Amino acid sequence: MDSFGSLHTFVRVAETRSFVDAGRALGVSAAAVGKSIARLEASMGVRLFHRSTRSITLTAEGHLFLARCRRILEEAEAARTELSERVGNPQGRLRVSLPTVNDLILPVLADFVAAYPDIALDLDFTDRMVDVIEEGFDAVLRVGEPADSRLAGRFLGSFNRYLIASPDYLREHGTPRVPADLVRHRCMHYRYSSTGRLETWPLRDGEDLRLPASLVCNDVQSRVHFASRGHGIAFVPDHSARHALESGAVVTLLDDYLEASSSFHLLWPSGRHVLPKLRVFIDFFSEHMFPS
Repeated sequence: MDSFGSLHTFVRVAETRSFVDAGRALGVSAAAVGKSIARLEASMGVRLFHRSTRSITLTAEGHLFLARCRRILEEAEAARTELSERVGNPQGRLRVSLPTVNDLILPVLADFVAAYPDIALDLDFTDRMVDVIEEGFDAVLRVGEPADSRLAGRFLGSFNRYLIASPDYLREHGTPRVPADLVRHRCMHYRYSSTGRLETWPLRDGEDLRLPASLVCNDVQSRVHFASRGHGIAFVPDHSARHALESGAVVTLLDDYLEASSSFHLLWPSGRHVLPKLRVFIDFFSEHMFPS
């Protein structure tokens, strides 16, 4: 059997489905990654990956081996961390999946990096519902109520979402009084990158409306900016529009017709020993994401 380095390489390839991406993450060439996997397969006498010119996928044996490898590497990491705690601060690589809500999350992450420089963050920003365990994440920050019984979690805080528009836009186009009025307005929508679908506006008495799509994008701050400049109506989280609302650049609309509260939860695989690097990450986000 090869060294821990080969196991780590195998796990990286399994997570990225790419020799090139795995090599980039590990700081080696794709050719070196391929040779390491070939040696590992030869030593075990099994094929771990199906390879084609367009994709790399795990074989049935590869899936079994991946689960074992993760446990082996987790135990090795736990042992290393427990020893390192005797002489220093929490450290090691921490792989986290986060939603694309950068205005709220990035300041907390930056402060965490400053507070724990020995923890190397590996961040994946996506609106995709990742499989925390299967894809090897240490934790995931998720919007909405958690539904995966395999995960432990901590509630971080709640937020609301609003329809916003600028006073100039409303003076020119009129202020919608009921949801049906929106069909005559310039509506700016969020598109989920993972599915291509548009975000639903949860309007009471407006479930069957076919809203215009004058602008579509997959970024919250872009829509706040366009709304502030008078280009239409956007549906955005309160924390993303806070500065625009406080300055008067935008106002909220149809508040009585919206049912748009949600929450943030930090989740991680249950039943595992919570390593110090993850524990401080959980505690830091709990304290700083929605400070009282």
